[in-house]
Amino acid sequence: MEFLILAVVIALLAVGVVTGLVVSGRKKKRLPPAEAPSTPPTITAPPAEPHVGDEAETPRDEPRRTIEEVDLPTAEEAVETPVAVEDPVVAAPPAPEIEIPEPTAGRLVRLRARLARSQNSLGKGLLTLLSREHLDEDTWEEIEETLLTADVGVAPTQELVDRLRERVRVLGTRTPEELKSLLREELIALLGTDFDRSVKTESDPGTPGVVMVVGVNGTGKTTTTGKLARVLVADGRSVVLGAADTFRAAAADQLQTWGERVGARTVRGPEGGDPASIAFDAVKEGIAEGADVVLIDTAGRLHTKTGLMDELGKVKRVVEKHGPLDEVLLVLDATTGQNGLVQARVFAEVVDITGIVLTKLDGTAKGGIVIAVQRELGVPVKLIGLGEGPDDLAPFEPAAFVDALIGD
Repeated sequence: MEFLILAVVIALLAVGVVTGLVVSGRKKKRLPPAEAPSTPPTITAPPAEPHVGDEAETPRDEPRRTIEEVDLPTAEEAVETPVAVEDPVVAAPPAPEIEIPEPTAGRLVRLRARLARSQNSLGKGLLTLLSREHLDEDTWEEIEETLLTADVGVAPTQELVDRLRERVRVLGTRTPEELKSLLREELIALLGTDFDRSVKTESDPGTPGVVMVVGVNGTGKTTTTGKLARVLVADGRSVVLGAADTFRAAAADQLQTWGERVGARTVRGPEGGDPASIAFDAVKEGIAEGADVVLIDTAGRLHTKTGLMDELGKVKRVVEKHGPLDEVLLVLDATTGQNGLVQARVFAEVVDITGIVLTKLDGTAKGGIVIAVQRELGVPVKLIGLGEGPDDLAPFEPAAFVDALIGD
């Protein structure tokens, strides 16, 4: 029995030894474990750029409706008049708003403050000299000098001084108010009260009145033509403008802008075109439209250019094929003084000047040019410009002018 137990123990020990050797052999053959892979980095791609042209992606198929799913219009809807939808990109620009010009009646009175400021030295200077206790020869010479400085002119100045001296001597006038009244009467008489200062716009039935505006460069001629259109419209006249100044860049555009503001049509041609042809067409259009007045703006010509002055005469002759010119207005810059008289003489030789427009009168103290130019041409000053505003062109009124000159 003991022998049997010993045999079992030996057998178990033998089995244990064999099992240990096998396990040990397997451990030697096993490869070392591989390292655990690290977490891959996160890569943020830049936002995709849109593709164009050949690089564009093929558009995805979107769900489409079948013909059965489309709602067709009814028979009543199909016969209705289609409504046009205006494209804002190609739509015509809105028409400019028509302005209502300021009435011309009493316009000079409303603008007197500007005139009074510029002419203050003339009026106040004369009143100061006349108010001296003793009006000796030296004083009268100073009065003459004051008038000449204001561009009244030699002959008108001598005439005014002689009349003042005589009336002061006879009447014995001495008080400031009496002297002021006396000076006012003499200045109004010198300006002339018998002139017809209205702008002639009446013509034969069925034919518009034709007014041609002439002058040298820089006098504000085109602007004056536009302002004159406002004066006529304010007085109830319909106007057609003729842009016959084809030599100055943008002159036609400038005139057309003035016309559009008051609803007046502008007839124009190509830059550098024939001014006489445009003037002719303007009158023709005025007749066709039944307009009351046709205003023709001519190119500003230097009075020393004989050829250009001859062309101005041609414009006048061509326009007169429709009928006589009712008015030829010469635009003069009041700040040029006596040089304006030289211009006036030359223009008067080419065309028959019927009236004068003095511009920039608010910017000079030489208001005596009104008297001098009337004496030179024998025609009246009909309009004066007293500012840059659209309604600063006023009919000339001698009494209101003198009142602004010497103060009320």
